[in-house]
Amino acid sequence: MASSADKKPIIIIGAGLAGLVAAFELSQQNVPTIILDQENAANLGGQAFWSLGGLFCVDSSEQRRMGIKDSRQLAMRDWFGSARFDRDKEDYWPRKWAEAFVNFATDEMESYVKARGLGFMMNVGWAERGDGRADGHGNSVPRFHVTWGTGPEVVRVFAEPVKEAEKKGIVEFKHRHMVDEVIVDEKTGRAVGVKGRVLEADESPRGVKSSRTVVGEFEIYGSAVLVSSGGIGGNVEKVKACWPVQRLGPSVPKNFVVGVPAHVDGRMIDIAETAGANVINRDRMWHYTEGLANWDPIWPGHGIRVLPAPSSLWLDATGKRLPPFLFPGCDTLATLKHICSTGYDYTWFIADQTIVAREFALSGSEQNPDVTSKSIWQLLTQRIFSSKGTVPVQNFVKHGVDFVVRDNLEDLVKGMNELISTVPGAPQLDFAQILEVVETRDGQFDNTYSKDAQAMLIHSARTYWPDRRSRIAPPHRLLDVKNHGPLIAVRMNLLTRKTLGGIETNLDSNVMRADGSAFPGLYAAGEAAGFGGGGVHGYSSLEGTFLGGCIFSGRAAGRAMAKEYLADGAAGQSEAN
Repeated sequence: MASSADKKPIIIIGAGLAGLVAAFELSQQNVPTIILDQENAANLGGQAFWSLGGLFCVDSSEQRRMGIKDSRQLAMRDWFGSARFDRDKEDYWPRKWAEAFVNFATDEMESYVKARGLGFMMNVGWAERGDGRADGHGNSVPRFHVTWGTGPEVVRVFAEPVKEAEKKGIVEFKHRHMVDEVIVDEKTGRAVGVKGRVLEADESPRGVKSSRTVVGEFEIYGSAVLVSSGGIGGNVEKVKACWPVQRLGPSVPKNFVVGVPAHVDGRMIDIAETAGANVINRDRMWHYTEGLANWDPIWPGHGIRVLPAPSSLWLDATGKRLPPFLFPGCDTLATLKHICSTGYDYTWFIADQTIVAREFALSGSEQNPDVTSKSIWQLLTQRIFSSKGTVPVQNFVKHGVDFVVRDNLEDLVKGMNELISTVPGAPQLDFAQILEVVETRDGQFDNTYSKDAQAMLIHSARTYWPDRRSRIAPPHRLLDVKNHGPLIAVRMNLLTRKTLGGIETNLDSNVMRADGSAFPGLYAAGEAAGFGGGGVHGYSSLEGTFLGGCIFSGRAAGRAMAKEYLADGAAGQSEAN
């Protein structure tokens, strides 16, 4: 047996957040590591860079400071109520990962990331507010901790120490290396390396679709292989092929805007499966219902998600109000299912200037320059004291193809019909019908109490003072255009985003085979592993759990591979003595 000095390095496929966290953990133990990625160095950090930087923490310092009473028990109940695990075999490891992740979010997440130098914004966001049932989907309390510096900061705190390890010769990056095969030793069944193609140099900016022209081949051997290459969200055809028609039917949606770069193609999940990895829960995905076509796109079909607070009136493509509890920001998957049942793949928000300015947050680091650049001045002037909203929101209202702005409802409906007039099969909206829906809704806002579930939600949510101060508009009539206008309608498209199923792993991020045995030498982390175990979220996410899942599963993989590497080296040294 070789000593650690003679052993081959660890191979990490994918330089996204999960891969960087694993590399960070390995570098802390001085374990030599090679990081392969099919994109150029500008894409370091992968999808995490483009994120808002939200992390799911339980009973954090920020929560306690806001007066939020959270607990391990409450978070665990929320998680399992949302996940709805119902598969005996496929959910065996996801259940264990779910329990482990909630414990990590309670005991270690905050201290782990803050030790790296990461900080959170003071107010804790309330994502996925729930389906109206105490034991159902959703967060009972705010848990969405936005990183001060958004996604780039989450990437930075792990990338910087990894780059320092690169200077010391511990870590080596090989960009523009596209893996096609995991090499498995025929005698031992162990993953011992990878094969693939070298792509031509391409200096395209981050996120831009890059060349796939091949200029060479490679074959690299290592002590272990980690797959941390992301999911399928950038591959619309793959999303459609995995679409669960029986659960989200009756048919696969025809149109999406795309929430992630084109290189998020899911190739490595299939390649790992070919090598012998067990892939589970492919039908579980997380796609948003509030997608906008980006007026200034970076990648093909680029979409941006609106992170809505609950005041906008939500109508289906025919003008019918969505039923309770399908209100903005409440239950993404249930809303997606309902939209698919209508036979159309878009919906409408009807709002006004007051609601858009206060309640329209946009996903993505580039859409939140105030937080990304850590500018308190911009934060105050654009979010707290602005009557127009942030500059990126104003730009979407001005330039976005999905926005209609008018001074009265009749003209608004005309504009909505004009917008969808070129969409094949899109129904024309009837003004009288829309007027009745809006007036019925408005009639529930003359008092602070109401029988309308959305009105009750708004009043309840505003009892959380950060939401009342900066996130949720004061309750008012939509037709009070004089005080809150103009009226704004927004076509909301379906937006691809996350893979909730993936490569099955145990709690060490060690890949499992279909027979239930561990696959020696092969590990998976991040979205490729369904963010842990092959589906830690079950059917639904509570948000802040994607970056968190990358961190947790990447950490588990890095520590497990380091332990194995060093143990083998110590054993070899002992035998030599």
